[in-house]
Amino acid sequence: MAPTTGRGPSGDVGPLPDIAGAGMRLLFVGINPGTRSAALGRHFAGHGNRFWPALFTAGLVPEPFGPQDQERLAALGIGLTNLVARATARASELSVAELRAGGGVLTERVAHWCPAVVAVLGVTAYRQAFGDPGARLGRQERTDGGASWWVLPNPSGLNAHARPADHAEWMRAVGAAAGLLLSPPGRGA
Repeated sequence: MAPTTGRGPSGDVGPLPDIAGAGMRLLFVGINPGTRSAALGRHFAGHGNRFWPALFTAGLVPEPFGPQDQERLAALGIGLTNLVARATARASELSVAELRAGGGVLTERVAHWCPAVVAVLGVTAYRQAFGDPGARLGRQERTDGGASWWVLPNPSGLNAHARPADHAEWMRAVGAAAGLLLSPPGRGA
């Protein structure tokens, strides 16, 4: 599995490459790149973003990873993409139309990439992208592309509703569903 071009699921040319392709077991789907991520060309690079620490604490990576390690995820069967390629300071700056378009194209790409598990990081974005106002955190009923679809909390530092331990717990759950847990939580391999 190799990084693809900088086209996001919505079809827009964006600042971040997708880390996705054949052999992927777990696809993490961010809402859209933040301004720092866009500037660095790295997923989840914002100050205070809890994505990378949660991966290690959950037992999905063998050692602490950061944005500079995003390509290393492919060898572990983990992919990264976004619903919308356009960078913003806050996800709330996106329109429902952008999220809906991204959801439609993501569904097509999941059918092509065939991950076992898709984890969308943000319940409000998921609700808007897929027209499912009652969606809650956890496993969803949808099985598009043969994947198990999940919604996890948005790991942005701007999301005050979830603690770091919550992010790790949810990542551990999707990692187990994808058959990717490396070791006991937080211990690495």
